[in-house]
Order: sequence, then structure tokens, then C-alpha cells
Amino acid sequence: MPALLKVGLFCLIGLVVVFAAYFAYTKSYDFFLSFNVAQIPGLAIQNNPTAIPSGNNDPVSTPRPTLSSGPAPVSWDGASPVTVLVMGLDYRDWEAGDGPPRTDTMILLTIDPLTKTAGMLNIPRDLWVSIPGFEYGRINTAYPLGISYDVPGGGPALAMQTIESLLGVPIDYYAIIDFYAFEQFIDELGGINVHVPSTISVDPIGHNNTVILEEKDYLLDGPTALAYARARHTEGGDFDRAQRQQQVILAIKDRVIDLGPAELASRAPALYNELAAGIHTNLSLDDAIRLGWLALDVPFSSIQRGAIAPPKAVMLAKSPDGSQDILIPIPDQIRLIRDQVFASSSMANPVLTGGDDRTNMQSEGASIVLSNGTYVEGLATDTQTYLQSQGANVVATQNSDYNTFTRIIDYTGNPYTDRFLVDLMKISPYNISLQYDPNSPVDVLVILGDDWAGNNPMP
Repeated sequence: MPALLKVGLFCLIGLVVVFAAYFAYTKSYDFFLSFNVAQIPGLAIQNNPTAIPSGNNDPVSTPRPTLSSGPAPVSWDGASPVTVLVMGLDYRDWEAGDGPPRTDTMILLTIDPLTKTAGMLNIPRDLWVSIPGFEYGRINTAYPLGISYDVPGGGPALAMQTIESLLGVPIDYYAIIDFYAFEQFIDELGGINVHVPSTISVDPIGHNNTVILEEKDYLLDGPTALAYARARHTEGGDFDRAQRQQQVILAIKDRVIDLGPAELASRAPALYNELAAGIHTNLSLDDAIRLGWLALDVPFSSIQRGAIAPPKAVMLAKSPDGSQDILIPIPDQIRLIRDQVFASSSMANPVLTGGDDRTNMQSEGASIVLSNGTYVEGLATDTQTYLQSQGANVVATQNSDYNTFTRIIDYTGNPYTDRFLVDLMKISPYNISLQYDPNSPVDVLVILGDDWAGNNPMP
């Protein structure tokens, strides 16, 4: 079973614009309230099976995995910037019976109603990150962990928290998109116009139906558009796929605009039926409608696009046990990308562009608390004196449970402080935990371990 395509502005531009068109079509918001499409406030994927093409082109019924309900909706004030995490699930996991499925693609979107700007950021599935409440792992495991361990808000909540910790950007809403609904959505729109920049082989769902797309313009139907955005077997792998996904997203936006409100209204009943069965989100209908109209006002030139990708933002590596290919994030480079896509006063500290490591650490101004996790009396106090002599803002010391290795817990996103401490104290990058909490009274907690007690440069 192929993985799902997870599409970004499909949620904000496709889904919600259709809602808005349907609202105009029916002339009454009460019409929407009469539909029983929500298991929680907002839309939800229904539990009934969906027909997908089989190898002989006959429809077959494929059950969908059970989804956790996710965080409850919070009403949007209509003026603040909005962020939406769009996810899709790897149904190969579900088919194999391996438990809750992983996320195969994650796209973080933003839209600002005041500046009429938007942005989209692709987050690779193999990114090796700290998952709040758990150990380090691939970012695509946050969703199934949230379900398996009954985390409040389930898989969507833990996925959102993990990306908030990574980027320092609060996430307001989530959306999970079903691949079949995506295909039908594009077909109902009459296809999308896409320029293929180089020859590529794509595989729509089913058997023996490979399509070779040459370098030229195409009007792609739903299955081919899905396959084009999903294709990984190119030189750039998942990172090429991120670019194609964003290309398809913007093509959907262009198609919606080209059709216009009148034509959308005539197609709205069919579009709405497809989307209602294929979207799971905590966006309320009212907010979705408002976001849809807003998204149409954002010009192409005001949509920032980015991806966390090599060679600058990640390093190719192996997991500590050597069993997995992973991507190690490079925090300051990721923050540069973040600031480009999510330029907003509500974000964490901006990236510094000059100075040495000590100067950048001091400019960041992070407050540091040292916790003695060894049996060496006075180690935290001695370390405080030493780090202060190096220019670090150590504000307090305390004791903690025993730790073999020194660890850093960063609560507010301080990559320069983290880097300075890692280099100075020879801390393993695997022992840095990002647990984003903008209300934390301390920025960085350093838990001293026996490795530091037995080997340090202090006088």
C-alpha cells in the first residue's frame, strides 16, 4: 500500500475555500451545522471504509486506522498569525499491523491576516529530535507514540509539541489528510496545471500503471498529481519530494482562483462530500471558512517556501544503535529557515548572524541553571563559577538524581548557548533535549553527570 500524500495549503486553500464556496452556495451557515461530519468540533475522518482502485481497476475497500481526537479547537481571533501542522499517515504501517502509523510527511503552514503573507515548511520524516516525554527518535514517531501512550491530545498533540520544541514556533491547529480524498478533490477541480522540470517516473495507486512525465507542462488528474508529489526515487529523494509537494499545493491554489466563486459553488457539493470524509482537524468550520477567503488574498510572491534539508540544515548520520539512517538537525541553520518562512514577532529569539560562539551565546542571554547529578559535593557551585568566568549566564544551582552523562534541557530555544556548552563541556549532541515551554522560568537546564565530574578543565 503506498504512503499517503500529505498536502499543506490543500488544507487552508483547498478545503476551506470549498467550505466558503459551499457557504455561498447554500446561503445559510445553518446548512453546515446540519451535517453530521464531526466527531469533535471541526472536521474528522469518518470511520467508514473508502474505495480505492485495485490492480484491475475495480474498487476495493480499505479500512482507515483509528485516529486520536487530538487537541480541542481554540477559536481564532481573526487577526493573529495562524500556524497549521498538516500531516499524513504511512498506511504501510497500518497494513502491516505494526500499531499506530507514523507520519510520512509533515508540512507546517502559516498565514498572517494583517500582512497578507503565508509560508510553508516541509519537515523531513527522518529528523532525529527530542520527543517531549520520551527519548530521542525520528520525528515521524511522535504521532504513534502519542496514541500508544495515551498522551493528552493523542498523536496530533505530541507531534505538534515535538515541532514546537524543534522550531520554537507555537502551533495552533493540525490537519490530517487522506490520500483518496486528495485525489478526488483534484479530479473534481478538473485537474491542476503543473510544470515538470525534468523527466520523472511516478506510480499512481494500483499495479502496472507507471507514468513517465517528461519535462513539460501537464494538466494532472488526481491520481497522477498524488503520485508526482509522493515520488521519492530521484537524486534528491525526500527533499526533491518536498519541492514537488509545495509545487502541487500552489497549483491547487491557482486552480481554485482560476475557477472563481461561481464555478466553485456549482462543484461545492461534490467537493465538500469528498473533503468531509478525508480530513481530520481541530479547525472549526467558522475559522476554516475565514482562513479560506484569507488564503485567496495572499499573492504568490508573498508565500515563503522552505524545507529542512541538507547540506546546511541537517547532517546525514546513523542512530546511536546504528540501525537507522537519520538526519541530525543543525539548530542555527534551521532557525534561519524558520525565520524566513515564519517571520513573526511571536517567534523565539532571532538568529544571530555574526560574532564567535561566546559572543553569540552572550547575545542570546539565556538563563542557565546547573543541577548536580553526581555524588561529588560542590560540583554545581564550582561549575557555576567556571562557566560564569567563560561569560555564561548561570543564575542558580541545585541537586538532581544521579546521571552518568551530562545532559542539556533547553526550554526556550537557545542554539548558541547549547552549542557553546556542548563544545566547552564536551557534551554529546544526543544528550541535548529540546522541551519547548515559553513559560519556563529558566531557559536552559544543565544536569551534570559523572563524565563531567571525572574529566573537566576547571582549575
